Amino acid sequence: MERKYSSFAEFWPFYLGEHSKKGTRALHYIGTTLVVAVAVAALISGNWWWLVVMPLAGYFFAWLAHFTLEHNRPATFTYPAWSLAADFKMWWMWLTGRLGRELDAAGIDRN
Repeated sequence: MERKYSSFAEFWPFYLGEHSKKGTRALHYIGTTLVVAVAVAALISGNWWWLVVMPLAGYFFAWLAHFTLEHNRPATFTYPAWSLAADFKMWWMWLTGRLGRELDAAGIDRN
């Protein structure tokens, strides 16, 4: 039976555990970076049709990682909003060099 989380703070360590492999996190970073790039391109160009591509850009790489590397069910299937927020949090912490401490705190090997 899957555990139910009542707060994002409880969900965050679970999310990190579901992204325990370095390759999984790397594919998520690619997808999230593409999402941000597509959003910026839509904003700059005024071509809002670019926004249609955003979910494909983000989810393709994330789900590829879960099904081929991590071999688990993406958290977004059960916790879509928290999973999206956690993906951006993980991406930002990686960009700013703070993710390692979070992985350590959650007891996740940095492989």
